Amino acid sequence: MAQELVPLHQSNRTLTGNLALQGRVLWALLLREILTRYGRKNIGFLWLFVEPMLFTGVVTALWTATRQIHGSDLPIEAFALTGYSSLILWRSMPTRCIGALQSNLSLLFHRQVQIPDVYFARVLLEFLAASTSFVVLGFLLWAAEWVLAPEDVFKILGGWMLLAWFGAALGLTLGGLSEKFDVVAKLWPPATYILLPISGTAFIADALPEQARNIMLYLPMLNCVEIIREGWFGTKMTAHYDVGYVVVFNLILTFCGLALIRQAGKGSDQE
Repeated sequence: MAQELVPLHQSNRTLTGNLALQGRVLWALLLREILTRYGRKNIGFLWLFVEPMLFTGVVTALWTATRQIHGSDLPIEAFALTGYSSLILWRSMPTRCIGALQSNLSLLFHRQVQIPDVYFARVLLEFLAASTSFVVLGFLLWAAEWVLAPEDVFKILGGWMLLAWFGAALGLTLGGLSEKFDVVAKLWPPATYILLPISGTAFIADALPEQARNIMLYLPMLNCVEIIREGWFGTKMTAHYDVGYVVVFNLILTFCGLALIRQAGKGSDQE
């Protein structure tokens, strides 16, 4: 029997409809996550953006007041802004993905909601929060003449997106592992404290000895922070990074994360 062919315009409509449905599902999950986390009292969902802004702002103010040694003569306000905004971006995604499936199992009774949607919604929410905080705080500091305007906005955007990709892939991986091993949720908080001082938040790679720098650059987040800072400071600093390495690392981590949440989904179905 000859296989029936679907007309091209009909298949396009089907694809468009599926994308629209996926968008509505993610939007509904985003709204639910915001209401669950922040509620409707006080400033409500605005805490989503204000919280990271306060954290980064306080750290920037402390660094400015104390003039802490950070391995370079770059403007400390912009240095703290790029460092701690980047830290919030890659650290918050795994934190929110760990245990995400167990706390949202009831949503899977809805046919339109799939297991990856739960993780994608949380990752997207953290990305929007960190990105809004970074842009708004950067604009306020520029308006107050505390920082100069970035030299290459597109390079900052490229580094930011690579860092977000890393955070999302790490979130999927740890989220999937946490559904199988409870110890992941207990190990991640201390792991963040270990990674914090070596992730590029408070130093630039050029300040390190060459041998130590070559080892530290195996950390994808350090490469991304170097790209972001080069975009902001331009020729005022010598950046060290490998975009190809970060892309390959993120691809492998993304594949592992998707495979793990798929396995976690099979386990939840059996339950």
